[in-house]
Amino acid sequence: MDQKAAIAALGALAQDTRLELFRLLVATGPQGLPAGMIAERLGVLPSSLSFHLNQLHHAGLITQRRQSRQLIYAAEYGAMNDLLAYLTENCCGRGQSCAPACNPADAYTIGDTDEALARSRVS
Repeated sequence: MDQKAAIAALGALAQDTRLELFRLLVATGPQGLPAGMIAERLGVLPSSLSFHLNQLHHAGLITQRRQSRQLIYAAEYGAMNDLLAYLTENCCGRGQSCAPACNPADAYTIGDTDEALARSRVS
């Protein structure tokens, strides 16, 4: 990740609703959530949510896919890990990386719907 991409990602996360939204999607796992469910969980109006989703998507922090008539949003774990690596690339000495890496496959299986676990991680 270069400095320009890091600034875009940090800028997108530098707002209460977007940070809460991103954390919800990280906790939900790779299956993601439909926009309506995100709006309901965060208590955000759909028009406002659309703006925030676009900001995070433009920064490369979330993905969007169509499932029938719904748009499903999920955290982009690769971009999140790249940002963490960029921020911590010199924390253990010049040229050494000690950034934590999140691999959702370690915690989730395909079709995992343990929403209680996801909600507890966001709180």
